[in-house]
Amino acid sequence: MAGTIDCSFIRTLINRYCAGEENWVDSRTIYVGHKEPPPGAEAYIPQKYPDNRIVSSKYTFWNFIPKNLFEQFRRIANFYFLIIFLVQLIIDTPTSPVTSGLPLFFVIAVTAIKQGYEDWLRHKADNAMNQCPVHFIQHGKLVRKQSRNLRVGDIVMVNDGETFPCDLIFLSSSREDGTCYVTTASLDGESSHKTYYAVQETKGFQTEEDIDSLHATIECEQPQPDLYKFVGRVHVYQERNDPIVRSLGSENLLLRGASLKNTEKIFGVAIYTGMETKMALNYQSKSQKRSVVEKSMNAFLIVYLCILISKALINTVLKYVWQSDPFRDEPWFNQKTEAERQRNLFLRAFTDFLAFMVLFNYIIPVSMYVTVEMQKFLGSYFITWDEDMFDEETGEGPLVNTSDLNEELGQVEYIFTDKTGTLTENNMEFIECCIEGNVYVPHVICNGQILPDSGGIDMIDSSPGVSGKEREELFFRALCLCHTVQVKDDGFVDGAKKSPDSSRSCIYISSSPDEVALVEGVQRLGFTYLRLKDNYMELLNRDNDIERYELLEILTFDSVRRRMSVIVRSATGDIYLFCKGADSSIFPRVTEGKVDQIRSRVEHNAVEGLRTLCVAYKKLSQEEYDEVCELLHTARVALQEREKKLGEAYDHIETNLILLGATAVEDRLQEKAADTIEALQKAGIKVWVLTGDKMETAAATCYACKLFRRNTQVLELTTKKIEEQSLHDVLFELSKTVLRHSGSMTRDSFSGLSADMQDFGLIIDGAALSLIMKPRQTGSSGNYREIFLEICRNCSAVLCCRMAPLQKAQIVKLIKLSKEHPITLAIGDGANDVSMILEAHVGIGVIGKEGRQAARNSDYAIPKFKHLKKMLLVHGHFYYIRISELVQYFFYKNVCFIFPQFLYQFFCGFSQQPLYDTAYLTLYNISFTSLPILMYSLMEQHVTSDMLKRDPSLYRDIAKNALLRWRVFIYWTFLGVFDALVFFFGAYLLLENMAVTINGQVFGNWTFGTLVFTVLVFTVTLKLALDTHYWTWINHFVIWGSLIFYIVFSLLWGGIIWPFLSYQRMYFVFIQMLSSGPVWMCIILLIIISLLPDIIKKILCRQLWPTATERTQNSPRQCQDHISEFTPLASLPSPSYRSNELTSSPPATRSHSHSKKVMLTYWNSHDYSVLPLGFNFSNNYCKSSARHCYRGSGLETPV
Repeated sequence: MAGTIDCSFIRTLINRYCAGEENWVDSRTIYVGHKEPPPGAEAYIPQKYPDNRIVSSKYTFWNFIPKNLFEQFRRIANFYFLIIFLVQLIIDTPTSPVTSGLPLFFVIAVTAIKQGYEDWLRHKADNAMNQCPVHFIQHGKLVRKQSRNLRVGDIVMVNDGETFPCDLIFLSSSREDGTCYVTTASLDGESSHKTYYAVQETKGFQTEEDIDSLHATIECEQPQPDLYKFVGRVHVYQERNDPIVRSLGSENLLLRGASLKNTEKIFGVAIYTGMETKMALNYQSKSQKRSVVEKSMNAFLIVYLCILISKALINTVLKYVWQSDPFRDEPWFNQKTEAERQRNLFLRAFTDFLAFMVLFNYIIPVSMYVTVEMQKFLGSYFITWDEDMFDEETGEGPLVNTSDLNEELGQVEYIFTDKTGTLTENNMEFIECCIEGNVYVPHVICNGQILPDSGGIDMIDSSPGVSGKEREELFFRALCLCHTVQVKDDGFVDGAKKSPDSSRSCIYISSSPDEVALVEGVQRLGFTYLRLKDNYMELLNRDNDIERYELLEILTFDSVRRRMSVIVRSATGDIYLFCKGADSSIFPRVTEGKVDQIRSRVEHNAVEGLRTLCVAYKKLSQEEYDEVCELLHTARVALQEREKKLGEAYDHIETNLILLGATAVEDRLQEKAADTIEALQKAGIKVWVLTGDKMETAAATCYACKLFRRNTQVLELTTKKIEEQSLHDVLFELSKTVLRHSGSMTRDSFSGLSADMQDFGLIIDGAALSLIMKPRQTGSSGNYREIFLEICRNCSAVLCCRMAPLQKAQIVKLIKLSKEHPITLAIGDGANDVSMILEAHVGIGVIGKEGRQAARNSDYAIPKFKHLKKMLLVHGHFYYIRISELVQYFFYKNVCFIFPQFLYQFFCGFSQQPLYDTAYLTLYNISFTSLPILMYSLMEQHVTSDMLKRDPSLYRDIAKNALLRWRVFIYWTFLGVFDALVFFFGAYLLLENMAVTINGQVFGNWTFGTLVFTVLVFTVTLKLALDTHYWTWINHFVIWGSLIFYIVFSLLWGGIIWPFLSYQRMYFVFIQMLSSGPVWMCIILLIIISLLPDIIKKILCRQLWPTATERTQNSPRQCQDHISEFTPLASLPSPSYRSNELTSSPPATRSHSHSKKVMLTYWNSHDYSVLPLGFNFSNNYCKSSARHCYRGSGLETPV
């Protein structure tokens, strides 16, 4: 926040200069088991670390009230009403302090109770976590104590199924190979078992006595929130020898919150405890996002604040003009005291100005903020309760991580989507591999399911020779060895397989579906990966012989290198480096092999939409391997810039490779992805695909999901183009092409989807984007970014390929900050999508197979991409309609409420006399008019949800904040002013001509105010009733119940002498008013006159200038029967003849015949073809086992 003091900087200085510079190092030293290092090894410097208590709560018993009040009064509206309340207490104001204090107290109390309850739940959870028992080693024995008493350096034992109590360095396990299996579902949502490794020198300490004898120190980085990064090294002391130094990485670090699985027990040493654990460091919330509705609300609030100040100034000036006549200033019945006459004029004027501010302050609706918060919080449950967005396959439903952006879902103009796992299933199927120019196509292979009798090889092209056979088998071995797949298999007996057929029972587990598909694919080609045991990788060759390879090194995959490697030693002693990765990262490192043939096949597969990987190898001599080991060891034990040094080492090692071949894996398109994109484009939303895949693969996917259509002219802005021409020439050529077509015909800026005009699609890669985003050194005129944005604005779809995660965020930010300031939405499923999800106005995570990093960092999470359609077109539409009406209605009803008070001052000599009673001032926004608008904002449906799904173009009616524009806001304000004039002068004219009741009593000023207030309450409530399209018993209950409550309250308030009131000015006023017949007539007449202009305006607008939504409301039957070419099958109306037998039927199938869509439903084991009534045909049907057709009036649709 601007203007705030950076406390962390001050804390840094204090610690640095008061606690000593030595405390401010980038690493920490942990003494395992609190044992001092041997004499002469290193200095023993005991350090203080926090205990293991987790504190997720915000408040304590002592600081709750002051801290909560401080946080609440940081909100402008609350602070404003606090100032008004204090003014009422300090000076003599026309209204009681209760009128401002009670609503403010109500708002503060409700918020404090809600936050206090939530914090109490956090305290309970913290206590349960901090008091759970933990086993640790002390003097060779197992001791039990509470988790909060753990200290850094304690050796902890964790059993199978238990959760790690703090961040531990893995020392040893009950498994001989020093590994353990862990699930991190509570941290990142990944339920797969991950393998962690103990250091070679410590994995032998498997008992309490052994582990207590371990003498070691650990150096590691200071606590960092990154779950996937850790840098450290361990020094193991053995007798008098020099200590053995081993590197420590994320594969050695067991995180708090993760659980031990399939391992009897492990020992680990605590290195980060309490609030320094990585889990605790990830507690901090994401940056606050503000919706466009909230920004409009604040702008309207400023306008009304200006109106309030203007009213107070006008009344203050007119008061002194009025009092310029001495008789009016000091009438004979109200003479001033001498002290009042001597009082400073400016001080009196300022006091009067404050008094008028207090009198008119109700024009600022304090309860609106509470109502909006309740509406957002309660409304968010409609997403989580939506059964249509529940995925039965995964058992997952939608999640709402923040309810502050509900209405923003109805304002999206750009969608940025990832490809793999978002548009596609991320369920890989091995298609083929190419070795030395020969293509191998195995039979049916499906990820996780291998069909029987499908073993064999289909050879395409020429058969390989003798040397080709060796390369072929080397390629298959490379696929069996170069991966991080785990095997979950019960078929082993002492290292051997029970039978060759048992290889089919292997279940492969990996964080990457590509790796599983490749290992399963090569299994169908005769080579089966068995397991990793004692650092030896075992595989079963075609002759059913088990081959063992010692795993020497793993050069892990990262998104920058886009490749991974393993170094293994065969049984004959040969040392191989096998490398697999993207073609762009492998080809430049290859010196041998049939590069041209393989490159051609890779490009062919990419055009088909397949994911390709290249495989290469090289043989290492013992001297070369020793050099590699030294290089890797130096990089791995470095505490500073370890990742950079490792990257440089990997680059040096992975050179002079021999190309073996390439693989092709298919990632199928998600169900209804194409229908969803069609609907979103018809809704006026532009869809961009941002992916790291190569251009040909991504383009094929874009055609498959109908992002690019057959009539789309695809423009390229790629590195290849820029190499042929300069960036400047390419940009201007594209700009000329796009603008020439857009200038020749009117183009809907939202659509990007039209049958009678040229559509443009743009493809850009990461390298070209870097050049565009790079600041220009030359002084030439023009701006590449602006030209690029102009091209993008005129393209219906954009594909960005070869994108790094940071570039995805740059693209989103570029569009977000363009001159139109469009509302952006980013959707993805992997950790590489988190940056763009956080950058966009609305971030949506897909609960997919790449973990839950995206879902955890998003505002909303959905199981599948297809659910985005309903989330935006239905839920987003409803949320925006509801909250925009809520905001406008609140300002309208407060204008109606306070403007008569302003007019009343002209008739009471600007004496600050209130028009309404204190109870009415207090309860108007709290009780009389609050519930109807809250229920409206939760339940209103101006059109049905089926209609919104069927006709996505209705989304355009609310685009660009249409219902909260200044024109609409001014209309609501003037409507409120008109109604206020009717209330006031209608009642004034009535009482001016009829001041005496039947019994001769005279109506007073409180009767006049009560009459105005009664008409006001009925008018604003009935106005909301007229705006309601979707009536439920709840709407009826709150609308008519609010009116009844007002009448009952007024009768009781004025009909009983209340002992706690010192005076009761409303006694019998309401009853006396209702005893007059003309008053009843006046109330009814004024309500009708007030509502009439709005009714007439709506009728005229609907008849003369109807919106698409209003046309839909006027002719629901026609719209219901109409099926557009963009109508997805799921949104077609279900047949009316449902029965219980339908529930167990198979899913419906579908077919296309031209633009018509036919839905098949299964009923009593027969297939029926059902057409909607809009076709005007009867539902005749024919039964057949092989062919189904619809017969009726000359229309036949084969299915």
